[in-house]
Amino acid sequence: MTVPLLKAMMALVPASMLLFSAILLFVRGRTASASLQVAGAASLVVIVLCHVFEALDLFPWMGWGLEHSVGHYLDLSSALFGLTLFPVGYLLHAVAEHGKQSPMGDGDA
Repeated sequence: MTVPLLKAMMALVPASMLLFSAILLFVRGRTASASLQVAGAASLVVIVLCHVFEALDLFPWMGWGLEHSVGHYLDLSSALFGLTLFPVGYLLHAVAEHGKQSPMGDGDA
């Protein structure tokens, strides 16, 4: 097993856990924020799979690791989507959850 493959396989574990958590959140409540998190986490898994495929030399016609290749643009676009959609979805979810909480001291004192 090569070092790049080992690194990619190690990155696959947290990325998959993130995707699984986002899917559970989406199943519990089908909200826009949950949808953004699922799309972002799936994009992060695509990044890791790109690196696994590159290390295993699968689909060589994709030009993994080469500038201006299909593999490069798949990796780049997945990174942009993942690092944009997931945090935005998380932020929207956190704001919505914060709004649901009752404020402390509603005048009972």
